[in-house]
Amino acid sequence: MQAADTDWSKTEKKVAQAAFKTAYEREVSALIKDVRDHSSTIVELDDLWRLHDFLSARRHDIDGKYDYRYSVLIFVFARLLKEGWLQLGELEGLERDKLAKISSLARMQE
Repeated sequence: MQAADTDWSKTEKKVAQAAFKTAYEREVSALIKDVRDHSSTIVELDDLWRLHDFLSARRHDIDGKYDYRYSVLIFVFARLLKEGWLQLGELEGLERDKLAKISSLARMQE
């Protein structure tokens, strides 16, 4: 099954949107908590620049990761599953083949 050739039913699109939103909100909430923790330790200018660099890197990572094109969504979900932002059960409603591919890809990633 080629990811680019994968069709998504209306039901699958709803499941995918909900899972995507859930993972995004979880990661953003974790980032906000992390920033609060980091910012409470800022004492000097170098600390501030380190926080800036951290935020720049995280923004780049998050902006690149959350790609809602159906042609790459299986890979996105595999990564989110691997990183712990999603659980496989939150993708219930997707075709069995899609779930198997997502699960398999998540196990294959570093």
